[in-house]
Amino acid sequence: EQHLKRNMENRTKVTEFIFVGFKSHPGLQLLLSVLFLTIYVITVAGNACMILIIRMDSKLHAPMYFFLENLSILDICYSSVITPKAALTFSLDRRTISYSGCASQMFFFSLFGTTEAFFLAVMAYDRFTAICNPLLYEIIMNKRLCVFMVVGSYLSGCINCTIQTSFTFSLSFCGPKEINHFFCDVLAVMHTSCSDTLVNEIVMLAVCGSIIVGTALVVFISYGYIIVTIVQMPSTESRHKAFSTCSSHMLAISLFFGTVFFMYAQPGATSSPDKSNTISILYTIVIPMLNPFIYTLRNKEVKRSLKKQFKRK
Repeated sequence: EQHLKRNMENRTKVTEFIFVGFKSHPGLQLLLSVLFLTIYVITVAGNACMILIIRMDSKLHAPMYFFLENLSILDICYSSVITPKAALTFSLDRRTISYSGCASQMFFFSLFGTTEAFFLAVMAYDRFTAICNPLLYEIIMNKRLCVFMVVGSYLSGCINCTIQTSFTFSLSFCGPKEINHFFCDVLAVMHTSCSDTLVNEIVMLAVCGSIIVGTALVVFISYGYIIVTIVQMPSTESRHKAFSTCSSHMLAISLFFGTVFFMYAQPGATSSPDKSNTISILYTIVIPMLNPFIYTLRNKEVKRSLKKQFKRK
């Protein structure tokens, strides 16, 4: 009875968590801090530029660019949830985060991460409609549907982050309170719990797995039809034009789904914290920075608009 009482007291005592990700490499701390801050500044600047270019050029007021603008807003939010806090953790060695701070970080990270997966699926459907049904494109991809798809993506993200956060924080935390990560990732927080996490792991695998597989299926089916349509095009010029509008999106998709699948949609995902720390740097910090560059460098319309804006200046 006394042991049970002490255990209950310990459970209520956990008011904060300590990040121990990358702590075993003291020489890395400052380097990681500078790297994270630099990436964050580039992410915010790159995505803000993308938003401005699309807003200022009326020729870019089309569904494809509406989704790109929303992706840029999402990437700024996604990166802001993790990168500044992680950079401070490494530079000032402030490795603690409050219980409620950890819960809110997990909530918003799950929200923006899930929404990004749905956005990429929506953008694949947009490209499929543009290339496979060009004559009906403007009728199908009307403003109402575009807004509905963006709102739907956020709502899906909301459902997932509510499930993940509520399930994770319904566990008991009675110490140690060390999180083997640099942010409050679902798996890492789950591993600090003194409860049995089997149900949580099954729920996470089922929910995240179905989201990743579902959105990836939309992407693969869309691109399957797109590739068949491009191959059947009569002229080399039209084939090249169609492919150039899709290649940037294909690269962004491969990066995002490749890393996320490795992290959450395979049964062995929970077993290697060190490997997952390194991989999560890719999809939480590097990909939001790369997206505006991928879409700008591969997109003639955006490059033309950029040149126009510079000439004006």
